Amino acid sequence: MTELIKLIESYIDEHKDEAFSLLKRMVEQPSVQNNEKCAQEVVISKLKQLQLEIDVWEPQLRELKKNPYFVSTRKDFQDSPNVVGVLRGQGGGRSLILNGHIDVVPEGDVTKWDADPYSGMIEDGKMFGRGTTDMKGGNVSLILAMEAIIRSGIKLKGDVIFQSVIEEESGGAGTLAAVLRGYKADAAIIPEPTKLKLFVKQQGSLWFRVTIEGLSAHGGTRYEGISAIEKAWKVHQAILALEKKRNVHIKDPLYDGIPIPLPINVGKVEGGTWPSSVPDLVTLEGRIGVGPEESIEETKLDLQQCMDALSAHDSWFKDHPARLQFFGAQWVPNSVEIGHPFVDLLVENYESLFNERVKIEASPWGTDAGILGAVGGIPAVVIGPGETKVAHYPNEYIELNELVRAAKLFAITTIRWCEIA
Repeated sequence: MTELIKLIESYIDEHKDEAFSLLKRMVEQPSVQNNEKCAQEVVISKLKQLQLEIDVWEPQLRELKKNPYFVSTRKDFQDSPNVVGVLRGQGGGRSLILNGHIDVVPEGDVTKWDADPYSGMIEDGKMFGRGTTDMKGGNVSLILAMEAIIRSGIKLKGDVIFQSVIEEESGGAGTLAAVLRGYKADAAIIPEPTKLKLFVKQQGSLWFRVTIEGLSAHGGTRYEGISAIEKAWKVHQAILALEKKRNVHIKDPLYDGIPIPLPINVGKVEGGTWPSSVPDLVTLEGRIGVGPEESIEETKLDLQQCMDALSAHDSWFKDHPARLQFFGAQWVPNSVEIGHPFVDLLVENYESLFNERVKIEASPWGTDAGILGAVGGIPAVVIGPGETKVAHYPNEYIELNELVRAAKLFAITTIRWCEIA
């Protein structure tokens, strides 16, 4: 095995520039929602070079809607294909899914970027551009790992299933479509940007909207009205109290160093129609975290009970209850036990390759691992190159050497998990 590892490492080192060129071509395609096709065509071209079994399809909304884990605001997925490439094994080995999303968030205010957001500019060992770290860089590390295995002439017992999916940034419809299409395995890796820390747990999250009523009046006699803004303040205070309550019981050491493991964030406030009128309606929109061992329904109930309890402290809410809705995106939580054979294998490979212990943590954000676990019953872990702190930000970048390190880890893990034929 030692000689085989050296062979894989050498191949990756010798072909890393080709991988960087592939990443640049992917980054040059602005694969925001509804515009993923061009970036997927770059992926398809590469998978054809590797002679994988390729499956390309546009998920069907009618079928996805039948599944309780489906969320999306889209009317259809026309020109937004999923792409799967299978490296077929010889039989008798464990299978592995390598899953990465191709969609990226919008670039935002381009004046805050030092270069074109889709340039793929390389400087000081970093590639800049939207999606470099979240998560096209991780996808390329998966592809480079598979290429190293194939070009080195290694035959595996188990299947390797590479997935380039859409819609992760909106709740995982692409990965859900892949699972429902029949793509399952004995384990899965998602190379989200963790700076090569191993996340065995990921929190989920839900978007929510609270509508608060008031009573309109002239601003000159505001005492004759009821300000929805003042009532919204009480709602927000109750939400913060719920956040504190939900986090008190969390003692999991994987959350050490995270000040608020399960945050509740109010990110949008709308209300009022005129400066001289008492506002009679305010809406709050936000995100509530779902613990790795919690269910979506449990978390919804927690927030609903918080809204129901408002009337005990303010009689206005008895006849004018704060109306709670859950809408838009959701991410399903996920957990894989430390001690699972795949986790143990990743830990062992990391330490043997890099001569240091891998940091194991819990993710403060959701990933498609939740869909793989809840719907597919697939143990899924998250580990990849790049840093979350630059994801979704101007001047997003990835350190290219970290992409190479990730590819080596993924290649060796794939070989050892799927076994050599």
